[in-house]
Amino acid sequence: MKNINRIQRIVLIACVLILGLACKTDVKEKGIDLVSDDLPLVANDLNNLNVSILLDLSDRISPTKYPNEAMEFYKRDAGYIKTISAVFLENLSTKKMRQANEKIELYFEPSPSNSDINNLSKKLKFKITKDNISKEIIDEIEKSYSTYPSEIYELAIADNSYVGSDTWRFFKNKVQDYCINEDQRNILIILTDGYIYHEDSRLKEGNRSSYLIPQEIRKNKLNASSWKENFENKDFGFLNIDVDLSNLEILVLGINPDSKNVYEEDVIYEYWSKWFKEMRIKRFAIKQTDLPSNMDKIIREFILD
Repeated sequence: MKNINRIQRIVLIACVLILGLACKTDVKEKGIDLVSDDLPLVANDLNNLNVSILLDLSDRISPTKYPNEAMEFYKRDAGYIKTISAVFLENLSTKKMRQANEKIELYFEPSPSNSDINNLSKKLKFKITKDNISKEIIDEIEKSYSTYPSEIYELAIADNSYVGSDTWRFFKNKVQDYCINEDQRNILIILTDGYIYHEDSRLKEGNRSSYLIPQEIRKNKLNASSWKENFENKDFGFLNIDVDLSNLEILVLGINPDSKNVYEEDVIYEYWSKWFKEMRIKRFAIKQTDLPSNMDKIIREFILD
């Protein structure tokens, strides 16, 4: 009798497992491996992502001016972007279909004069809601973010017309309109070597400026062991923008300090972190350039944390 009961229990468990797998397959066939609508709510269901990616298309990406044997910097950027989109889709896969409200976009500042680059960037703007979510749009996001970023960099390099990157003005004029939505978790990921410069945006007030270049760091004597004291006492930094960005999280990837100054990375970090804190940004991370495979964990934890 005990053996019969055991067999009955095994058969019952097997039936439940088979039924569960069938239900999961049904959800996949409806679009993506999403959480079924009849499951109870969990905290992550309200984690609607609004991911913005800001590219620095200055000469830092030039394989001629800044060659790198391990991996060219523009290829690293493309790898970072591919990981960002993969994590974005991974987060989306945990959501109920009726709760889908996600966005991922890519920006430049200033906009490139090459219309082909701008057209490609438009193909990287996606808003996913319960009304349009499907396997087709998921596949489109994956394919687009695997191919178009590399094409954008290759076009920019071929143009060989690097006007710089005006990240400061992007924050001043656009970040609130472009990167922040009240009903979403707003994340801005900036791909940059840490320096900011644009020929039409060279503002300076005292020791505050809208730009940062190695020459200025040396000129301001921030290349000695006393750099921190000098930085704080003389109030060096980016020009303050009186704005509250407390509902924006920022991840800066690709910092590539001038090797002539052993303190350069620390100075760059201090400029950016001081600026972010003045804009009331509560959560940010600033990371030096590395191979995409090594950066995968950092990107994943920042977005999914």
